Amino acid sequence: MGMVVMTYKVNPDSSVDDVDTDAIAEAIKALATEDYDIQQVETKPLAFGLKFVQVHVKMNDGEGLADALEAQMADIHGVGEIEVLSMGLI
Repeated sequence: MGMVVMTYKVNPDSSVDDVDTDAIAEAIKALATEDYDIQQVETKPLAFGLKFVQVHVKMNDGEGLADALEAQMADIHGVGEIEVLSMGLI
């Protein structure tokens, strides 16, 4: 089985007041397991003082692994939309 590297853009939930993107970043780092090698988590500016979290993760190219990680990230308080910025096999 091959490996896949994915880059996600995790936007804060606009319906939640005072979303802490740094807390979201720390919660995403805590999702690292032997299935998910979370290589880098960065908080980046979006617009008008808003920020988003960019996540670089390496995982096996197994069925359902990416969906499971996205579901875990979506369960974090304050997470809104999750967008795949890039995906590639290694």
